[in-house]
Amino acid sequence: MDKPTMKTAKDYIIFPLDVSSVKTAKHYVETLSESVGMFKIGLELFIRSGPDIIDFIKSAGAAGIFLDLKLHDIPATVSRAMQNIAKLDVTFATVHCGETSRMLEAAVKGGKDKVGVLGVTVLTSVSNEDLESAGFRKIFYDDLTKLVIKRAAMAKQAGCKGIVCSALEVKLIKETFGQDFIAVTPGIRPEWDAGGKNDQRRVTTPSRAIENGSDYLVIGRPIRNANDPKDAALRIAQEIETVL
Repeated sequence: MDKPTMKTAKDYIIFPLDVSSVKTAKHYVETLSESVGMFKIGLELFIRSGPDIIDFIKSAGAAGIFLDLKLHDIPATVSRAMQNIAKLDVTFATVHCGETSRMLEAAVKGGKDKVGVLGVTVLTSVSNEDLESAGFRKIFYDDLTKLVIKRAAMAKQAGCKGIVCSALEVKLIKETFGQDFIAVTPGIRPEWDAGGKNDQRRVTTPSRAIENGSDYLVIGRPIRNANDPKDAALRIAQEIETVL
């Protein structure tokens, strides 16, 4: 589960299979299996396909699997869910940091070191105004980074392999918790797609994210919406290569 010692540029790229059909997901897996390091399976696809899509990805090539179900329930339920995820032989799985540390500890215990448990800190779609309207204390909605750090500390203490956070916060995460604490960062837009439409507030480029310390980059629309997704993935890998 730990990051490889010899990563190539493409190994940093996680392509999210956030699509509406299993057929479409399989198309992207077949197209990109040699061009990205990992595929992310979220709630929408997993509800449609179940573990079958995991088996398909494994048969298509060497890309890893990031099961992004964002577990969030009572500790006993989260533990049992993670026990079952551990049997699927995936690289990473996510659990929310939104409640007590007991839920995170239960996830780690359920994973039994067979899956890298990542804590989701603050979604990249969330703004300071969102936190204020949700009733968070002023210290957190004035400086969203403080909430990310607080939740990252919970994840670290609970034994999580790392967290999911914005690339804008990665540098501080690495300085605070060490280089071995994995940071997976969504909200990535390459230089040539900086003006692309998105629903995320805290975004940055692949090269800047790597310079800040990101271990893996979740990059969806710039690849998915390209005329040639495989070429788009290659261009992103080339951008990453410039800072490795």
